[in-house]
This record gives sequence, structure tokens and C-alpha cells, in this order.
Amino acid sequence: MATPNEADEAAIRAQIDRIVAGIGAKDIEALQRIYTPDVVSFDVEPPLQHVGIEAKMANWRRAFAFFTEVAYEVRDLAVVVGGDVAFGHAFGRLSGTLPDGTATKGMWVRGTFCFRKIDGSWLIAHDQASVPFDITTGRGVTDLVP
Repeated sequence: MATPNEADEAAIRAQIDRIVAGIGAKDIEALQRIYTPDVVSFDVEPPLQHVGIEAKMANWRRAFAFFTEVAYEVRDLAVVVGGDVAFGHAFGRLSGTLPDGTATKGMWVRGTFCFRKIDGSWLIAHDQASVPFDITTGRGVTDLVP
């Protein structure tokens, strides 16, 4: 029998799997069910933050507009659970096919997810995707692989 933390960690990992599936299907409604209404997202593109579920979903819609087919890969997910809050971190890569038929492998980013347990469900209250940068040039380093 799983301990409460093991069961919660499994539920959180299942939510991450739902993100992967929702992105692959470009399913905004499925993705919306994974976030809190007041989610704050620090994503790789401007602005500095996307606040609220509508802003987060608008961000996903913009991302989906770039691809005819899209996929998301997660590697090395680590999860820590404590009561009704949890966090996880992983490497993620968005890839797909552009409207002109060009396939892109995307780039690996560092992702952090902060969860709250609300009415028995683990929902993302905050996420952040970041790219390392070269301090001497101020440019992102986008060719790193986990």
C-alpha cells in the first residue's frame, strides 16, 4: 500500500503526464484543468509573468499557433510533497512541426512546478521555465542537453 506522500507524488506525476498529453493534443481545456485559477507563470517569453488561468492559456494558444504538430518531453522529474503543497523540477522540451513542414527539436529548458492540493486535486499554482545564459554575452544558451 502506498503511503500518503507516495500516493500524492504519483498524482502529481500523473498531472505532469496530463500536461504532456494536453500539449501533444493542443487541448486547452485539458491543460486548463491542471492549473489553479490564480496561477502565476514565469515562462521563457515576455512578459516577465503571466498571471491567472486566462493568461496561461493564452500563452499556450500562442505556442500552439507556431506548430501544426507539437510534442512536449519531460526528463528527470523530481517531486517533493509536504502536506497540501508540493514542488517539482525537471527538464522540458517543446518540439514539433512548423507550418512550412520544418521539424524542430526545440530546446531544453529548466522547469519548476509548484502545486497546491485543492479539493483533493494537485493543481499547478506556479510554474517557471528558464534557459541558462552566458553572462559575458547576455545571450541564452539553447544547445544544452540533460
